[in-house]
Amino acid sequence: MFDQLHYDDITFDKTILNDAFINRKEFQSCTFRNCDFSNSNFAHNKFLDCVFEECNLSMIKFDASTLNDVFFKGCKILAVNFSLCQDFLFSVNFDACILDYASFAGKKMVKTRFKKSSLKEVSFTETNLAGSVFDESDLLDAVFNRTDLSAVNFTTAYNFILDPELNVLKKAMFSTSGLEGLLAKYGLKVV
Repeated sequence: MFDQLHYDDITFDKTILNDAFINRKEFQSCTFRNCDFSNSNFAHNKFLDCVFEECNLSMIKFDASTLNDVFFKGCKILAVNFSLCQDFLFSVNFDACILDYASFAGKKMVKTRFKKSSLKEVSFTETNLAGSVFDESDLLDAVFNRTDLSAVNFTTAYNFILDPELNVLKKAMFSTSGLEGLLAKYGLKVV
């Protein structure tokens, strides 16, 4: 499987490769549907304008890989360290994904969309999320430390705790119910 160097506009359906080692491949405008690549090593690959739908990518390694305009929908992406991906052209969006225990530490992710996703204990330390949207997403125990959250939309996000003194929050948007997550540090209770 994946014996070519370049794949263009191909749909991979129900491909199962657990604990596999796939590197130095380029995927352009490809769709991965119902695939299981859990515990696999996909280091040094390029994913350009690709879509992952209903895939299990838990514990996958994208070390030194390019993820440019990659869309994840309904995927299980547990404990993936996105911070090891190439910084140049890094662009991802998530819809109805489970991203628990993932790390985006140090990434520039301006205008990233997280829709109806679980982001429990995800690290956003020193991440630039300016203009991003957390739409109906669970941020329980997610770590925001020295994070640029300028103009981020948290209005429908829940379970987050943010320290206004450690993060940039200029023009960030919150609902009234989300204020408790901003005031937790001060021991205040919003009723």
